[in-house]
Amino acid sequence: MAAKGRIPQSFIDELLSRVDIVDVINRRVALKKTGKNYSARCPFHDEKTPSFSVNPDKQFYYCFGCGAGGNAIGFIMDYDRQDFPGAVDNLSSLAGLEVPREEISPQQQIKQERRKTIYDLMEKVASYYQQQLREHPQAQRAVDYLKQRGLSGRIARDFDIGFAPPGWDNLLKTLGDSEEHRQQLIDGGMLIEKDDGKLYDRFRDRIMFPIRDNRGRVIAFGGRVLGDDKPKYLNSPETDIFHKGKELYGLYQARQNNRHLEQLLVVEGYMDVVALAQHGIMTGIATLGTASNTEHLRTAFRYASELIFCFDGDAAGRKAAERALENALPTMEDGRRIRFLFLPEGDDPDSVVNRDGAAGFQKLLAQAQPLERYFFESFHSQTDPSTLEGKARLSKLALPMLQLLPPGVFRQLMLDSLAERTGLSRHALDQLIDDIPAASDTDSAPQIAQATPNPRNSTKKLAANLPSSSRDPLLFALAMVLFNPRGATNQSLTLSTDDTSPAAALLSAILELLNKRPGSSTAMLLGHWYGQAEYDIMIEALKTIALLGPELDDEKAQLAFLDTLGHLDNLKSRQRISQQVEQLRSSHHLDKPASDNYAGLSDEAKQQLLAIQQLLNHKHQR
Repeated sequence: MAAKGRIPQSFIDELLSRVDIVDVINRRVALKKTGKNYSARCPFHDEKTPSFSVNPDKQFYYCFGCGAGGNAIGFIMDYDRQDFPGAVDNLSSLAGLEVPREEISPQQQIKQERRKTIYDLMEKVASYYQQQLREHPQAQRAVDYLKQRGLSGRIARDFDIGFAPPGWDNLLKTLGDSEEHRQQLIDGGMLIEKDDGKLYDRFRDRIMFPIRDNRGRVIAFGGRVLGDDKPKYLNSPETDIFHKGKELYGLYQARQNNRHLEQLLVVEGYMDVVALAQHGIMTGIATLGTASNTEHLRTAFRYASELIFCFDGDAAGRKAAERALENALPTMEDGRRIRFLFLPEGDDPDSVVNRDGAAGFQKLLAQAQPLERYFFESFHSQTDPSTLEGKARLSKLALPMLQLLPPGVFRQLMLDSLAERTGLSRHALDQLIDDIPAASDTDSAPQIAQATPNPRNSTKKLAANLPSSSRDPLLFALAMVLFNPRGATNQSLTLSTDDTSPAAALLSAILELLNKRPGSSTAMLLGHWYGQAEYDIMIEALKTIALLGPELDDEKAQLAFLDTLGHLDNLKSRQRISQQVEQLRSSHHLDKPASDNYAGLSDEAKQQLLAIQQLLNHKHQR
């Protein structure tokens, strides 16, 4: 391996400009020319029909099935299971280049080493808890509890289950033997620092479940209480290495057991996952103290084409299923399958599999409802499809949710099913769905196709081809600038928005970078943010590009990018002007339209209000 030191960004840019991603991938996966792009069956998840696409012009790949995407370096890292320096060395040999190294500052070196040693220390924490389960004087309570739940020593070993003894400073005394280690334990969420600077263990008198990332590294813990402390389950806090909205407990073990998973079971807790594994069902995964979100499901779909949600049959379980359904719809690409299993009230996967065994649980799984059936049955309590009013209400409730589905055969079949249930024609439904404002997370991020005032035809047409989840203006702008970075260079462009979201920050950073390095390509921009939190947002933008396919070219991307920036600027201006109008009315105690209240204003106030209103009307007409 080359000498230690940071690889200059300028070299990475040059390397990406020299290698051809088609050549790099084709050496490992047989690609087939399909129009302008190349396609193949994805090497990162099991699939029967090709959903893996490689764009030779923009030098990136994207899989519609599992969401994997990136540039040539990212592909080598994922396919060959190499770290970043190793992938760069690999590609450099292919391109006949020697990898330069530059010195990094002491502060950067300390930060890199600290992050690496946090992983090492978290592994030691897991080993410490496992040792306590075997040797601590009070460990028998934990052992008895696990046996009572039907777990064997083998399964406890396979999932590295441990025991955090009672007491405030057991872990602190054992592994916090230096200031550096104490800080790392704080950074890893294992120690809590009080206002007076004193430290204590976060987990005490609990069964401990290590949480591993997809590379098998311990990144966090979940603890089940043995005494009467609250909460019953306690998870690690968010840290630099643990983001609970993305991680799934048990996924690493499921993949270790079977590299070609076809199905994953989404259950509620750690014990459900482990109990299923105890009975040979090694496909259970659980979210970490949060409801399953779209990001969780996209992660799961990278490794299996079918997900089955297991819920309690009570009211809380039904409510959780409704949330899961809404989060699942945007992930339902063609070829994927989701089913819903409602267990008898009072049961959970743990209790069912321990009582009825693997065969009994598998019988229940066979009865799980397909998403399409559960979707329509979920409206039964709110509609009566036997009446005209009920049919109208069903279409009103169902259409906005069906908008969340990605384009494809499944979406069309769901709309056909709604047409059959309501008696409406597909043409009528299509007209209705076009009239519904696409769903948006916030009022400050309206959908491109519906919300842009008088957009250019090319932009509106492009956005109309996207699912609603891809029409967020910021994500759309990111996609356009990633497709054609040169379209945003050599111009005095800034992002005019008060949005403080990661997507807004990333777009601003990209514009700033392009001002400094106007020759940056799509692959270079991806390389610049690889391994950082922003990279996931960029992959979402790649999906938008891939969905648009041959419809998109450099000129359209540049126009659409500028249109979207103009739309965001217009929104901000209108909000600011509206605020000024409201402030002026409030300062003069006006509770009617200003035109009805001019008599009570000074000439200066009248002129000011008229000017603001004219400007607001002008902005509204743009």
